[in-house]
Amino acid sequence: MNARETFPRVVILYGGLSAEAEISVVSGSAIASALMKEGLSVDQLLITRESLAALLPEGHLRGERLPSEYTTERRAASLTDAPLRPLAELLAEMLREQPDAVYIPALHGPGDESGVVQEALAAAGVAYVGAAPAAARLGMEKDAFKRLASTLNVPTLPHSIVTAEEWTNNREATLSRIAEFAARESEGGALIGKPAAHGSSIGMRIARSREEWGAAVDLALQFGARALLEPYLDHPRELEIALLESPDGSVRAFGPGEVFPGREFYDYDAKYANGVSRTTVSPEISDTLRDELHSSAITLFRGFGGRGLARMDFLMRASGAHTGEWYISEVNTFPGFTPISLFPALITASGMSFADLSLHLVHTALAQRQAGR
Repeated sequence: MNARETFPRVVILYGGLSAEAEISVVSGSAIASALMKEGLSVDQLLITRESLAALLPEGHLRGERLPSEYTTERRAASLTDAPLRPLAELLAEMLREQPDAVYIPALHGPGDESGVVQEALAAAGVAYVGAAPAAARLGMEKDAFKRLASTLNVPTLPHSIVTAEEWTNNREATLSRIAEFAARESEGGALIGKPAAHGSSIGMRIARSREEWGAAVDLALQFGARALLEPYLDHPRELEIALLESPDGSVRAFGPGEVFPGREFYDYDAKYANGVSRTTVSPEISDTLRDELHSSAITLFRGFGGRGLARMDFLMRASGAHTGEWYISEVNTFPGFTPISLFPALITASGMSFADLSLHLVHTALAQRQAGR
């Protein structure tokens, strides 16, 4: 019996509204290609940055097309004869017409990975891959996730939040507060600023002075209503754990993998531009450290209500008096499935093929629906 006979139709959603839409295109199209090669029937629901959506032609393969060719209404219209319609309208129609399909929201970034689509899938009662709505929202909110980690006794760096409102109304007073935080928590005043709800290192900046702190907040607030500041670690080790849930509800940890940024920190270009950074799935670490990271990653996965898959990113001090201390950095509730992404690399290094990983996600989603999870 082949995969087409044992699995229902699969609907993969990719693209989206966020600055990470192109990464979503790469991830979603890779999963679609793998499942189609295994004989599954796959619908690819492309979402543009204008919140419009359309089904791509049956059997569509991205091939050598750039992901940027998929992200706007004008470009998307050239890929399909199907009309572009409001996402909410088209998704509601598909959920009514295909209630037995398995849905894979291969979406990254705020507005896409943060629970909105997941709410529609959960409300319809369909089988779907990935985090439930509340967990998806929590995973995108760095402040809330860090506070959860602290309650679970998982080490995390201290942080400070700046809202757009206080920044607009009390910039100088807020800068003074940041100065106090930097003096108390960082070495030499070095902080790193980032949006409080974003991924792929978008909107991040290192800042070492009052002027630079202000510029970091300005940049972060371009991508959301809150900025997060935390101590900048000088060239820390960046370790990532892949988590994969099985149909029986057990969770397995893979890794860690290690990232060697080609720049001062692992920013968007360093993550996704070929040749800028390198990674390994077999870093030089002790068994004790590996066990600690696995245990903490699974604790966090259970604690925030993880479902299906996730990637936990850790930072470890590589110099100074606290060398070897590690901290949870963030969670990705639907990690990248690009050719250079560590999540699939860690799992395939264990002997599971990319196609088997994709089938595993579908199988687990079906089991979760049957069990009411």
